[in-house]
Amino acid sequence: MEWVLADALLSQSRDPRVLLGALCRGEASAERVETLRFLLQRLEDEEARGGGAGALPEAAHEVAAGYLVPLLRGLPGRLMGGADTGPPARQRRRVLRAAGAALRSCARLAGGPQLAAALAEEALRDLLAARPAPGLEGACEAAVEVLAAVGPCLRPLEDAPLLERVAQAALALALGGDEAGPSEDAVALVAGRLLPALGQCGGAALRAVWGGLVAPGPPLGPGLVGPQLLVLSALAEKLLPEPGVDCAPAAREAGPDARRCWRFWRTVQAGLAWAEDALTRKRARYLLQRAVEVSAEQGADYACAPGEETGPSLFWWSEKKKDELLKFWENYILIMETLEGNQIHVIKPVLPKLNNLFEYAVSEENGCWLFHPSWHLCIYKRMFESENKILTKEGVTHFLELYETRVLPFSPEFSESPGQLIGSGSPLGLKLQKFLVTYISLLPEEIKSSFLLKFIQKMTSRHWCAIPILFLSKALASVPRCKALGIEGLLALRDVLQCTMITHQILLRGAAQCYLLRAAINLVDVEKVSLSDMATFLMSVRQEESLGRGTSLWTELCDWLCVHESCFRRNSPSSSVGLAETSSLNAYVKNLIHEYIKSPAWERGENCCMPDWFEAKLVAMMVLLAVDVEGMKSQYSEKRRTQNVLRIFLDPLLDALVKFGTNAYMPLLKTDRCLQLLLKLLHTCLLKGSGTQDDEVSTLLQNFVMSTTESISEFILRRLTMNELSSVSDLDRCHLYLMVLTELINLHLKTGWKRGNPIWRVISPLINASIRHLQETGSGQEPTLGTQIQRAVSMAALAKVCEAIDQKSELQPDSLDAGPMERFLSSLQLNQTLQKPLTEEDGRYVQPECSVFSEESSSSQGWGKIVAQYIHDQWVCLSFLLKKYHTLIPTSEGEILEPVLPAVQMPVRTLQSALEALTILPSDQVLPVFHCMKILVPKLLTSCESLCIESFDMAWKIIASLSNTQLVFWPNLRAFVQFVFDPIVLTVAAKTKGQTYFKIKEIMYKIIEMSAMKTGVFNILISYCCQSWIVSASNVSQGSLSSANNYSELVLEACVFGTVFRRDQRLIQDIQTFVENLGHDCAANVVIENTKREDHYVRICAVKFLCLLDGSNMSHKLFIEDLAVKLLDKNFLNRIIDKIFQAGFINNQASIKYFIEWIIILILHKFPQFLPKFWDCFSYGEENLKTSICTFLSVLSHLDIITENIPEKKLILKQALIIVLHWCFNHNFSIRLYAMVALKKIWSMCKSLHIEELDALTSVIESSLDQVENMHGATIFYVLPRLSGLVEDEWIAIDKFTRFTDIPLDTGFQWYLSPAQLCELTPSDWSQQDIGPHSGEADNQSEWADVQKKIIPWKNNVPDLDLELVFQDRAARLGKSISRLVVVASLIDKPTNLGGLCRTCEVFGASALVVSSLQCIRDKQFQHLSVSAEQWLPLVEVKPPQLIDYLQEKKAEGYTIVGVEQTARSVDLTQFCFPEKSLLLLGNEREGIPANLIQQLDVCVEIPQQGIIRSLNVHVSGALLIWEYTRQQLLRPGDAGS
Repeated sequence: MEWVLADALLSQSRDPRVLLGALCRGEASAERVETLRFLLQRLEDEEARGGGAGALPEAAHEVAAGYLVPLLRGLPGRLMGGADTGPPARQRRRVLRAAGAALRSCARLAGGPQLAAALAEEALRDLLAARPAPGLEGACEAAVEVLAAVGPCLRPLEDAPLLERVAQAALALALGGDEAGPSEDAVALVAGRLLPALGQCGGAALRAVWGGLVAPGPPLGPGLVGPQLLVLSALAEKLLPEPGVDCAPAAREAGPDARRCWRFWRTVQAGLAWAEDALTRKRARYLLQRAVEVSAEQGADYACAPGEETGPSLFWWSEKKKDELLKFWENYILIMETLEGNQIHVIKPVLPKLNNLFEYAVSEENGCWLFHPSWHLCIYKRMFESENKILTKEGVTHFLELYETRVLPFSPEFSESPGQLIGSGSPLGLKLQKFLVTYISLLPEEIKSSFLLKFIQKMTSRHWCAIPILFLSKALASVPRCKALGIEGLLALRDVLQCTMITHQILLRGAAQCYLLRAAINLVDVEKVSLSDMATFLMSVRQEESLGRGTSLWTELCDWLCVHESCFRRNSPSSSVGLAETSSLNAYVKNLIHEYIKSPAWERGENCCMPDWFEAKLVAMMVLLAVDVEGMKSQYSEKRRTQNVLRIFLDPLLDALVKFGTNAYMPLLKTDRCLQLLLKLLHTCLLKGSGTQDDEVSTLLQNFVMSTTESISEFILRRLTMNELSSVSDLDRCHLYLMVLTELINLHLKTGWKRGNPIWRVISPLINASIRHLQETGSGQEPTLGTQIQRAVSMAALAKVCEAIDQKSELQPDSLDAGPMERFLSSLQLNQTLQKPLTEEDGRYVQPECSVFSEESSSSQGWGKIVAQYIHDQWVCLSFLLKKYHTLIPTSEGEILEPVLPAVQMPVRTLQSALEALTILPSDQVLPVFHCMKILVPKLLTSCESLCIESFDMAWKIIASLSNTQLVFWPNLRAFVQFVFDPIVLTVAAKTKGQTYFKIKEIMYKIIEMSAMKTGVFNILISYCCQSWIVSASNVSQGSLSSANNYSELVLEACVFGTVFRRDQRLIQDIQTFVENLGHDCAANVVIENTKREDHYVRICAVKFLCLLDGSNMSHKLFIEDLAVKLLDKNFLNRIIDKIFQAGFINNQASIKYFIEWIIILILHKFPQFLPKFWDCFSYGEENLKTSICTFLSVLSHLDIITENIPEKKLILKQALIIVLHWCFNHNFSIRLYAMVALKKIWSMCKSLHIEELDALTSVIESSLDQVENMHGATIFYVLPRLSGLVEDEWIAIDKFTRFTDIPLDTGFQWYLSPAQLCELTPSDWSQQDIGPHSGEADNQSEWADVQKKIIPWKNNVPDLDLELVFQDRAARLGKSISRLVVVASLIDKPTNLGGLCRTCEVFGASALVVSSLQCIRDKQFQHLSVSAEQWLPLVEVKPPQLIDYLQEKKAEGYTIVGVEQTARSVDLTQFCFPEKSLLLLGNEREGIPANLIQQLDVCVEIPQQGIIRSLNVHVSGALLIWEYTRQQLLRPGDAGS
């Protein structure tokens, strides 16, 4: 068409100057400039054929200089000047493109190179001037157009300097060399137009660009990869010659070959692995694929050196191995392209090809890499950073399996992999451990330290969950010993320890600390850290969770210190004497104690706060570590050396303690520090997990401390009774003194309590002085702070003495007569508070100072906490009193007129005070009140039922409010359960069946409900109740069983209890079991007490309780039967018998299956007339029964119960025997097992009835029954559930039963009698193949012949170098494009059509689908065709009668209403242009669009047909129109002419 137009113009005038002059005059429209381009190109063609006019060169000069160049220069300015003065942006680009092409023709017609060179020089100056300046993008674009037009006209040799300068400027612009950086439009313009044009010039220009790309420099950052790949893609045809083009060798040598440059391949790899945008990654894949195709086509052998590195080539080619290379790169590119998607079902079948890459990558001859391993890392990098977590996990797992499944180069030691630990844990965690050990072992020594340091520091950069930090720590601990970490690494490990503290799972937290300490022992270079550094690090490890004395971890630490104690870095020359020469550890510890005991000069005031406990813990730990290390060294020599070393260490402390009783002027801070150290020494010295036996160090320490008892006790008595504690901070000291007093009492009791010992001489004066202080009342004056503090101290002292006397029977007096303390406590006004004191100076209320009540944390932010502690101590004393005199508590108030002990003998008033205390005290202080209620409620339940019920309600409210407070919730819950579910309370409530009985059951169900949210709550309830119902391990008494029978719902709920856990919760439980299975190898198992709060312990407790029942005892048997009937009634009331039998044929989950079996047994037992219906269930054919036969065989194994009420059993037994023998020979192990159990039961009944006609089968049957003799606990609760494929929540490992000691069993009870062969099976060995014999082949297939390759929704393919496309309109991202098309399907009835339309609308991005009812999405047929598209597509409900209003509403919004129908005025689809806002109305399957709705249409569109059948399916018709709309919208942005 263009040539016709040009010929028509030339026919008007043969003088081209006239024509060109005419076109150069007038408005510079796109049509005019394009016409000028047509004409110039036609003239150029004639010139080439030798028919051009002689004036053409001059005319070309005039057009170029006089029209085109000014046009290009002025066009951007005019267009940038205002939106109203110029054409739109698309028109401007048309003008620029046409003017550039016209300029190229002028340069060629000019008759010489001068014009092209001059235009290029001028455009280069404009480009350099415009590039740095913001707002001159238009001028830059014009300069690029000129250079792209005239560049190919320049001479390669003569104009080489100019070409080089142009290439350098273009490259700098494309790569963004300026700080401000060019705009994306400018970069795209240079890469898309200028660089390909320069590439055509070859020679100097191409070498300049290539030189700039491969110039030495720093490694590519993420921001430079994209521009580099953009430039490389633009020049791919020159840098990677076109495959199939037989270039001359000389030509190939003239230009650079990117394949031979290692920097090119590093750029490609950076794009594959590090690029964040999909467009850059696609360019990298394009370059890789083109390089492979070029290499395969040329067939030349070559290799690209790795550049600055050693190892295999980054890229190489060999014609001999062409097939293998093509296969490798084909798989590689396919994997990288597939990873761009996000659908795991598409990606997973491709992953086996990753294994093939390693087969190709490693030479079978010499075991060396054939391909550089960095290519594989690109794949893993993409997988690790995928948004799909499943894909990320697949990538990590595959990566860690490399050293397990393949012998890779540089890993010769892999075959000796570390052994598997006991038990099973997270496969990913164990693989990480193996990988890290192997990897670090292979690292050169010079980089091992830096790698480990960076690795540990990386661990501190985020907050970890329990399981990842556990296995990361375990992996670190498994690294072989090496001197890798200095002080910086030790600090990083300490930071990781801090990260573990946020974990709520205590056992996992403790295990992680054990592994991190082991990692420090293995990896720290002792010459770079000091003992002080190590001691500070050890303080980050919690002794109560991991580093307990006597554990394997403590022993390992002592061994390490023993070996390296003289190698630690010294901070300064030691000032210690004596032991300094022989042991740096002993010298350090001795100096540490001296510095600790020495009183700080800056502490002088009597009201100073308590010192922090940190130093005391550190000194105590280091003392005991040093003593144990010394004990290891003298283990086979002098035993007394340990005693001497401990004595030398403790001399400063013992000297100070001995002076406590006589030196009244000893600094207060020094006494505090000494007592803190004393406590910490006694606590830390206790061996963990060693039973009741004390070791030598513990005995020596106790003897040393007991030698100072008299001095310490006199000091404590003076401080507590002589008004020396007068400030709020002194309450913390009171707590410290009472803790020390308790420890001293325990020491004397352990060595043998003697009346008259120092502690005994202190207790009586302490009680008397405390009572005196509490009885003192002021003479009408306001109390002072000192007075009130002394009262709080006195009450705390009495409470501590009461606790000690209550727990230690040796301290109690021989007579039960009430003494002064008992009478005082009984008459004490309960819930009496401490009035807030006034200061002595100005009468203002005192603001309490900062105080530390406990040894761990600061508290007391107000007087209210002091008062709460005061009331708490009152109830501690009262709890002691009620326990001691519980026999004196009357059942009603009116029996004693003058009570000697009012609080004991007036229980109603006391219980009312307890209720009042619950309203006053904070929730964390109510424990002693619960203890008092446990004693009072059983006494008053009959006479004051309403008061007891009120106690239950108020106590439950407190428990419910504490559910999120870990530290105080569990002891309070245990105390609550003990008083609400007290055996006496349960018995009395069950007898009366009154309100208390129902209230207890209500609370029971509330606790069970709470246990669904908080694991471990039900455990406490069922454990306490079952223990209270047990008399001995071999018998359950009639009375206790009667109580259990009244509350059998509790046992019933326990038998079926077990919440369905989320995957993460189940994983946590699995890993906790894994840690438990490590036993003493993990110190956390020894130090941390097992709370048995896992849900399976509820069922374990109930099962062990039921195992104690005797089947020969009628009451026990009735209890079990009642439990079974209630179990059935719980879930199967009002069921129709036929429905129940039908339910047996459904493949249900395990719990439902068991319920169905029990209800069928009960039905047949109660109604034997249904036995024929039951026999019919076995006649449905093996194909229909393969998933349900086990249900009916299980019922058959209870035939004795079913036929219990049937007098004639022979016919039934014959029928049963015929049926069960058939299934005993089934190929499936599961079915055979069920059949054999049923056969055992049936045959035992046949033998008891002596059925003679069955004697012939005796030898066969009895020889087969040996298989089911060993059905015991392990088989029932663990092996069979595991092999049956039940969810892991249903499994109970038998060691859980043995660990649960709350319910004892006879020692002869056998749990572990499962046959070894059965235990060794895996579920896949015998699981039913319900979906065919070959169902599992697909998953095991090593490589798929073909795999899906889903189309990623790019709007345009890239790289696309078509010069005429608009660059900024290219879509560079993934994502769903939403159009403005509304599809109305309200007239369609069939769900299949609606489901298909829904899927089509979603795929093509319709804005909405209108249906007549949203209920259609629940239809199975709809869902089958929509494949979840309804989740991603807006659906609107419009009933057919409402369509007219809806269409009118859409018209008002600007939509064009398009109907799909054949009418008299319908438009052919191929001729119709869809507006952007279109509404597509589809007709009914049979009737089409009704006439009344046709009147509402703006246009009717029909689909052209070639066949005989008149119409298409409505879904197909809709899909065709939706695609046509989408196609037009896709073309519209790039169509410049329409």
